[in-house]
Amino acid sequence: MPPESDSDAVRASMQQIGCTVEIARRLVEGGKQVDLAGLDSQMGFVCARALDLPPEEGRALRPALLELLQAVDALSAALMARAPPDS
Repeated sequence: MPPESDSDAVRASMQQIGCTVEIARRLVEGGKQVDLAGLDSQMGFVCARALDLPPEEGRALRPALLELLQAVDALSAALMARAPPDS
């Protein structure tokens, strides 16, 4: 098996984050509270790695990165909607 390219590594990281977001979404839908603190740093790391790619490879990942960011933002909004109001 050939070694993984940098682009493939970014895609794999994005897929891993996507799975985490999906699991978290299901937990939130089930009424559970989840912490997204680590997810922010993972997204930042993936974005930084994407910026290090050759321009053509980075641009090719842009749609998937935006889709993943939208999923993270939607999860964050769902969590905020479930948060108890401040007293």
